[in-house]
Amino acid sequence: MKKTIVIGAGFGGLALAIRLQAAGIPTLLLEARDKPGGRAYVYEDQGFTFDAGPTVITDPSALEALFETAGRRLADYVELLPVTPFYRLRWESGQIFDYANDQAALEAQIRRFNADDVDGYRRFLHYSREVFQEGYLKLGSQPFLSFRDMLKAAPALTRLQAWRSVYGMVSTFIRDEHLRQAFSFHSLLVGGNPFSTSSIYTLIHALEREWGVWFPRGGTGALVQGMVKLFEELGGEFELNARVERLETDGDRVTGVTLEDGRHFEAAAVASNADVTNTYAKLLGEHPQGQAEGAKLKRKRMSNSLFVLYFGLDHSDGNRHDDMAHHTVCFGPRYRGLIHDIFHRDTLSEDFSLYLHAPCVTDPSLAPPGCGAYYVLAPVPHLGTADLDWDVEGPRLRERIFDYLEANVMPGLREQLVTHRIFTPFDFRDTLDAHLGSAFSIEPILTQSAWFRPHNRDSRLSNLYLVGAGTHPGAGIPGVIGSAKATAGLMIDDDARREAS
Repeated sequence: MKKTIVIGAGFGGLALAIRLQAAGIPTLLLEARDKPGGRAYVYEDQGFTFDAGPTVITDPSALEALFETAGRRLADYVELLPVTPFYRLRWESGQIFDYANDQAALEAQIRRFNADDVDGYRRFLHYSREVFQEGYLKLGSQPFLSFRDMLKAAPALTRLQAWRSVYGMVSTFIRDEHLRQAFSFHSLLVGGNPFSTSSIYTLIHALEREWGVWFPRGGTGALVQGMVKLFEELGGEFELNARVERLETDGDRVTGVTLEDGRHFEAAAVASNADVTNTYAKLLGEHPQGQAEGAKLKRKRMSNSLFVLYFGLDHSDGNRHDDMAHHTVCFGPRYRGLIHDIFHRDTLSEDFSLYLHAPCVTDPSLAPPGCGAYYVLAPVPHLGTADLDWDVEGPRLRERIFDYLEANVMPGLREQLVTHRIFTPFDFRDTLDAHLGSAFSIEPILTQSAWFRPHNRDSRLSNLYLVGAGTHPGAGIPGVIGSAKATAGLMIDDDARREAS
């Protein structure tokens, strides 16, 4: 019996494979690397555990629903720990904003910046919840396969002024510039420029307020392992070190996949959790649809890339950086100008903004006793925007970031340093096979969202499907889990029709 094949064991691929296997569709999951997770890969070094990628879980209900589909409980596979504050925001002026799920505490902090913005924030929260209801709960896991689907959503999108940018919409409610940054930076977490990404993405704020921010005990990798365990318990087959070289076709149907090592697997259907542009341009490059879609996708605007620095510190000198939050955002001296540089300039800015992850604040087991595991990332241009030599720029930026952290956030860092590694746009391109080294696939502007995004099922090859950040609804853990639900619904229905015929 031919199996259904899912390419790529990122969160989207894993969630899709679980749903298919739970529905009784025999599924083979192929992963190119030596570990599952995709962008949620795990590095282990000298007793430190470093989550490579996503570290913010904002919709545990979506994960719970995934496990319930298979008749299991998420809590039996992984423990989610609450994170508070959600984020600590720091500006170079010395001002700090602890962003937590406490209305009174939030309003007290807002009042310190601008008392008039308390009422504005209440109105913004109401708007964000409206967008959350329409854009996430109603549409987040519904596939947009025809323009009619977009037309049905148009009245709500128009009423919610989806043509405005995230920053522009926030600014209609909030006057203080620090607070505008505090409530608009979220789109950067999914590869969106706050000054051009649709205001629909303000739903992220309501999403966090609805369910909180969570972190798996043992790191994000523990959640990945729990999903792998569930998939295999359901009877799914999983192969690592299985890099797909091409999709085989017969007319307008996919018949199987061929791996780089020469192995071939026949398939009843194929779903790709690989980079969407390279799925068409490379894996399907010998088929006219692959050539046409690959060329079209290469003309789209891609999300930014990231520079990521992982490091482990020995705190035996007594300096444990106890004032650290689990998630810290360090805003640089510029906001609009820096973001413009990241998305549009062909060079690397002298300044930067940083996201600092300190998971041992929540789970000390990720480092040896008396130590701490950290990573810090800086949004940077993708390789199509700035064709930089990251073999040169990477070490330079590493030292600049260490200098900044030591001077502003973590005094004595270099004396405590045990281990470190970097991950650059070259690594996104070469290790993750991401087009132009983009960290989040296609940029989530309005004209590249919903129906305008690559569809969950290909329009010509009826048994080829997409899952993950490059398809609807987009990047981020909730987004790719939602894409898996949308794609699984299509695949299960199509499989039933094939069986009936």
